Amino acid sequence: MAHSAQAPALLELPRWKTVLAWVSAVSLALLFLVSGIWKITDAQSAAVRMAQAKVPESLSLFTALFFGIGETFSGVLILVPRFRRWGAMLIALMLVAFMIYMGVFYASLHGADCSCFPWLKRVVGPGFFISDGIMLLMAWFAYVWAKPSHSLRSAAIILGAVVVFALVSYGVGATRQTGVRAPDSISVDGKPFSLQQGKVFLYYFNPECLHCIDAAKRMAKLNWGGTRFVAVPTQQLRFARDFMDSTGLKGGISPDVETLKKVFPYVDAPAGVALEDGYQIMSLTRFESPEPEASLRKLGFVM
Repeated sequence: MAHSAQAPALLELPRWKTVLAWVSAVSLALLFLVSGIWKITDAQSAAVRMAQAKVPESLSLFTALFFGIGETFSGVLILVPRFRRWGAMLIALMLVAFMIYMGVFYASLHGADCSCFPWLKRVVGPGFFISDGIMLLMAWFAYVWAKPSHSLRSAAIILGAVVVFALVSYGVGATRQTGVRAPDSISVDGKPFSLQQGKVFLYYFNPECLHCIDAAKRMAKLNWGGTRFVAVPTQQLRFARDFMDSTGLKGGISPDVETLKKVFPYVDAPAGVALEDGYQIMSLTRFESPEPEASLRKLGFVM
């Protein structure tokens, strides 16, 4: 009876409320679908940005996929009238979680890209909380002026489809990271250097990046055996040799970052590419202990 009594009230909403509810729902659906699908289809890049936002590297990939699925699922729900309240609640929960997380790490993340949306650049600061507050208000508009959600089974089917899509996309992305052919040669220490023979590890780094320095010091202690190590500075080439000397890394330095980046793109330094006989066998994006040592040992690149 309560449901029946509520239905006429919802049908009698003023036009401006109906329009505002739809505009809020569609706007949030667009934002969260784009953000979620980006995380799902490019999980490795999203994981790197998660790590930059202080998510532990060991959890960054899981976090990227988890929120990618959650954002995509909630974006679909809020777009469909019979699921709109559920979608609005999920979006509100995620927004509150984002705001709490950024508040906890505000001191260290202030001024940094929040890594939330791929094409909407937002830095962590007062504006971040204002924009999330506006989206939270839009979620409320979408919720309060929508009919009660129903058909839990149908929503579960949608969630299952999103999860399958995420797993398939991740598998395709992981496959694409292997088998890419390297350029025949690059310049290393002013001389031609072949990438077509044996094991070669390319290390993208920024000489002024503390994370790159820490990873380099740990890699300097490894026994690389017959693996050839090539350091590729992403910026400040003039400081590359000082970087190698201060960290203890042994290997050559290549200035051909633009050439290599076209074939082996990276999101941010540090990053690495493992090559064998001219082909990529793995892309490395995690450099917090025990990585990259654990992966390099599995590949046989270090002893």
